[in-house]
Amino acid sequence: MTASIPNTTVSIDENRELTYTEYGDASGTPVLFLHGTPGSRRLGTLFDTAAREHGIRLLAPDRPGYGQSPPWSDRSISDAETYLTALLDDAGVETAGVVAFSGGSAHALATAASHPNRFDRVDVVAGATPPSVDAETPTPQRVLSGLATRVPRGLGALLRGQAFLAARLDPSFVVAQYSNDPDSVPEEVQSLVKADFLEAFAESRSGAVTELRNTASEWDVAFGDIDADVRLWHGEQDTNVPVAGARQLRERIPGAELQLLEDADHLQTLCRATPDALAAQGEKLTADTA
Repeated sequence: MTASIPNTTVSIDENRELTYTEYGDASGTPVLFLHGTPGSRRLGTLFDTAAREHGIRLLAPDRPGYGQSPPWSDRSISDAETYLTALLDDAGVETAGVVAFSGGSAHALATAASHPNRFDRVDVVAGATPPSVDAETPTPQRVLSGLATRVPRGLGALLRGQAFLAARLDPSFVVAQYSNDPDSVPEEVQSLVKADFLEAFAESRSGAVTELRNTASEWDVAFGDIDADVRLWHGEQDTNVPVAGARQLRERIPGAELQLLEDADHLQTLCRATPDALAAQGEKLTADTA
């Protein structure tokens, strides 16, 4: 199904471009969907049907250095406002909602803080949290962040090797990075998660290296300036991003709500919470225009 959905490339400035794909209802409520770290626009395929059902026009970009978007190795988290607003302008969208998965959370929250007039609701699904609110950082994330900071070329080589293996092994090789019980994940979801992982590294490893470096330090996000409605959806069994960090992040964002999913790990939270987040995005527009 993904191959039949066209991509769009937008110019960010004279030297940079961004690629995105639209899913769901072309005339529906515009919502940005931000993939994880690593990830790509192809993750949006998982929610094409849900977006159609809830009247959502889902705009899913490859962040710089992932998939078909060229690298921008010196970008910061705050630079998200540049490429995300360029996407909205290209799509003819004035105001949108955001659904951000995992490592996409930093970019969603930074842009919502800097452009409150363009983002009216943010749903963070199994979202990464800044170091200042992390009660604990799992060992794999700590190791990857350390490599990104101290030996980025080495991390790039490691990620290249992972992609090489992922292309040749069963999808469970990738799914095991996000789920405590890969065998419980439906085959279709496993296949799409593998395709997303491979697309993330199709042209470059720069996106993941850059973001792992950036999110390991303070995000420089003015959480108090976020005026959008914010809901954090988090699984109580998430070992990629422990729920303690989400509880602390909620206290930093004015009016933010935390929706806990019992017995859900990182990937289960994505699959279970995102359709509900899309439904809530559609309901908000109905309420605001009533």
